[in-house]
Amino acid sequence: MDPKRWRLDGQLALVTGGSAGIGHAIARELLGFGADVLLAARDTTALDRVRGELLEDFPGREVHVFAADVADADQRRELLDRVEDFGEGLHILVNNAGGNLGKPATDYTEDEWRQIFEVNLYSAFELSRYAHPLLTRHASSAIVNVGSVSGLTHVRTGAPYGMSKAAMHQMTKNLAVEWAEDGIRVNAVAPWYIRTRRTSSKLADPDYLDEVLLRTPMGRVGEPEEVAAAVAFLCLPASSYVTGECIAVDGGFLRYGF
Repeated sequence: MDPKRWRLDGQLALVTGGSAGIGHAIARELLGFGADVLLAARDTTALDRVRGELLEDFPGREVHVFAADVADADQRRELLDRVEDFGEGLHILVNNAGGNLGKPATDYTEDEWRQIFEVNLYSAFELSRYAHPLLTRHASSAIVNVGSVSGLTHVRTGAPYGMSKAAMHQMTKNLAVEWAEDGIRVNAVAPWYIRTRRTSSKLADPDYLDEVLLRTPMGRVGEPEEVAAAVAFLCLPASSYVTGECIAVDGGFLRYGF
């Protein structure tokens, strides 16, 4: 076995939404495999705190942070300009930033549902396009989009969220085919309920939690590290023949039968 197939030494990864939850876990996982990371998020204080923690836990690795709202077109360009400044191009892009506002379909204002698309879908598409010339500087590079089981079946997240994630999954397939000749693999992961700050309020309701667990064959909620492991695999040279795929990290939720 060639150990380099399971390493990311010398590679630079950009992770959006990297200051907490799944994004933070992804950063830790990639650093553990030897990559250097650039984390983007809106909260400067949280970014600085996470950077300090990661540098302490991974001495010798480089951890950069950039405060940006990826839903804003100008800030997306500024973020990629920052990557350009490193002069090494980019090896890995993880489109993890996302958001939601759960409501019945008829209760959304147009601005509300459009903002969900801006954060979840348009930002990922635009960042992928902007990153394309940086990713093609290397013979092999990877994009991983953090989708959702909401984009594959109905869950109680609200129609716009599911719609945006379904579109992200389709975007993954299209870019994978279009950019294969450029040496860029494009894949996605689709988590079910993962224990994060964003899900904590819903999962704190014991009745709701029971419903979630009854629909999850493994009988538990997932952890951010379990999503991060799937993301990291899709970035590794070991997955060099995998593109256009969406890996569900869902404890068997999508395979549930009765």
